[in-house]
Amino acid sequence: MIPLLTADEMRAAERRAIERWGISSLVLQEHAALGALALLPPGEPIHVLAGPGNNGGDALALARLARLQGRQVSVWGLTGSSGWKGDAALQARLWKGLGGTVEAPSEPLEVVKGWRGWVVDGLFGLGARPLEGIAAAWARAVNDSGLPVLALDLPSGLDPSSADVSGEVMRATRTACFGAFKICHGLLPARLLCGEITRVALPLDAEPAGRIRLLERPTLPARAWNSHKGTFGHVAIRAGSEGMSGAAVLAALGALRVGAGLVTVLSEPEVRAEIAAQVPEAMVRAWRGAVPAGADVLLVGPGGIPVVPDWSGPLVVDASALGEGAGSRWMARPDTAITPHPGEFARLFGAPIPGGTDGRLAQARRAGEGQPGVLLLKGAQSVVAGGNLDELWINSTGHPGLATGGSGDLLAGMVAGFRAQGLSMREAVAAAVWFHGAAADRLPGAGLLPRDVADRLPELLRG
Repeated sequence: MIPLLTADEMRAAERRAIERWGISSLVLQEHAALGALALLPPGEPIHVLAGPGNNGGDALALARLARLQGRQVSVWGLTGSSGWKGDAALQARLWKGLGGTVEAPSEPLEVVKGWRGWVVDGLFGLGARPLEGIAAAWARAVNDSGLPVLALDLPSGLDPSSADVSGEVMRATRTACFGAFKICHGLLPARLLCGEITRVALPLDAEPAGRIRLLERPTLPARAWNSHKGTFGHVAIRAGSEGMSGAAVLAALGALRVGAGLVTVLSEPEVRAEIAAQVPEAMVRAWRGAVPAGADVLLVGPGGIPVVPDWSGPLVVDASALGEGAGSRWMARPDTAITPHPGEFARLFGAPIPGGTDGRLAQARRAGEGQPGVLLLKGAQSVVAGGNLDELWINSTGHPGLATGGSGDLLAGMVAGFRAQGLSMREAVAAAVWFHGAAADRLPGAGLLPRDVADRLPELLRG
């Protein structure tokens, strides 16, 4: 998984390297500038925007190094007296010692009209702030120019600790991410303004760790040569009522397509035959009040099932089976996963519908904090929380074509199928949501059917 750091977490990682190794902060700045300079095409003029803080120091170091290579470089500041301090002030002296100047025009739009080549955005980095006044004018001028932009660490105007966007932002063609990815690099909509992101390594004493992580392709247990159907678990699915038999079919397909050895669908009697006709690979029985002996995991809810049976084993619950305000109760149950979309989450936890990416992350964190149950808050960039782990796992696979009826039923079946094969509940949720989205990514968006996603899973799992 890829850690996505807040500004404070990144500062702490840099501080540890400085204090434990005795490394100079200037060394970190030189590494950052060298790595960023390598991302600029040779022979192109470079126009460096240097802000008042450490990001401006990175920009001034890049300008000096570029000039030493014989490149055509100009440096532009926000005000006539920059007010640089610390490392940035030293970088400014070194730049001026090479004969460099810093211009601070009052009308950036007129200046930018005569530029060609690349713009280096070093206005604001970890010390992010909304762009106002002359800084906002620079962003508007550069954005309107169509010139390619290299952002140092992150585009000015973005908050490194936030996925959401407000106000003016310098749109980047490329971003040189220093040391570790921040939240704005990994999550939408901020990610869209970063362009092509390249991580520039810094000499830190350890890999920075954050409480938000971006899911990568899960590693699944290898299958032994002498495996049999009993090896891969038995999924029981309490699903399917009159008019909603398809949800049970899709849940069963989800469990089967991710490799569950046995699947038993326990439906309302009137739809048993139509479910059995659509998924002959599953055993389909009329619900008689008891979960079959030997079941390894129970999935409840798809297709209008409003009651969770008495069951002490691993449990996956579609939110339609849970009553208003019941979210905390089920999150307190060990080895349990609940899978609401934002509207269902609001009903289950008595909260407003989560707004924006940051709002969804905050609500998922509160719901999962200290709880043994696992929450999958579905939607664009689905969030995994809970499971006695103080981390949020964010999924980046998938596209809007998954926003269709039955998609969640297939996903719930996949969670149960992975759990039956021995993954922990949190691992099962993460594997299901990643493969669900990755299978959709191999298909067009318009007209996507959940069955199409199911059919892509075996090929993807083999890969």
